[in-house]
Amino acid sequence: MLLTLVVFLLQDSQCRGEATRLIAEAQRRGNVFDLAGSADAYAAAVNVGCVDAHAAAIYIRGLIAARAADAQFGSAVSLQPLRAAISALEPHAAADPVARAMQAVLRAAMPAAQHERAEMALLIDDMLRRESLQLEAKLPAMPVISAHEAAGYFWLQLRVWDEAARAFDLAGRRIGQTPHVMLGAARAASGRQDVAAACQHYKALVSWWGSRPVSSPEITEAREFVKRPSCAAPPARPGSQR
Repeated sequence: MLLTLVVFLLQDSQCRGEATRLIAEAQRRGNVFDLAGSADAYAAAVNVGCVDAHAAAIYIRGLIAARAADAQFGSAVSLQPLRAAISALEPHAAADPVARAMQAVLRAAMPAAQHERAEMALLIDDMLRRESLQLEAKLPAMPVISAHEAAGYFWLQLRVWDEAARAFDLAGRRIGQTPHVMLGAARAASGRQDVAAACQHYKALVSWWGSRPVSSPEITEAREFVKRPSCAAPPARPGSQR
């Protein structure tokens, strides 16, 4: 199993005690699609002495800013918080390759928000190269949303379904079948009108979610999709065993 950022941070003597709980909470919230809660938990870990969690907090807030910029069609004003996050990572990037990879993801988010496909594709290649080098060196992927998962999300923003599907397939092989991979693969399959694959991925996400007492828009989306008649199991053939 890949070394996660949680384990990596906990190797730091400053990231113990209450910081341990907060870092785990940050990852848990990220897994249930609560990016704001994840960023807040990483920031709280910084406040109790885990200074290495600062880059993760900045990165996740940058991802939130990227989504807001996409909703505003990548206007100059909407990109300012994203640029600020990239700048805030600079002190960490000077000595940390993980922080440099975080910057690469956020840089790719800018043309993604503006739907500049050619520039985005070049920057995606760069961020994937950086994260691949990290993984080969047994360093962690990006916290909460890896560069490989972010690539899929960027292609979804542009509605380039085939590229998104390929990106999430690669993310699944390199990072694992995370909730973000399952959701992204489902959305890509739906965009391609591959109903069978979309049902499979959405069902996997619903199964992973289980009986958690809370929900999220992403899980509501998955549950509604799998209720469709097209996702129902095919009827048994006459004479077959049930």
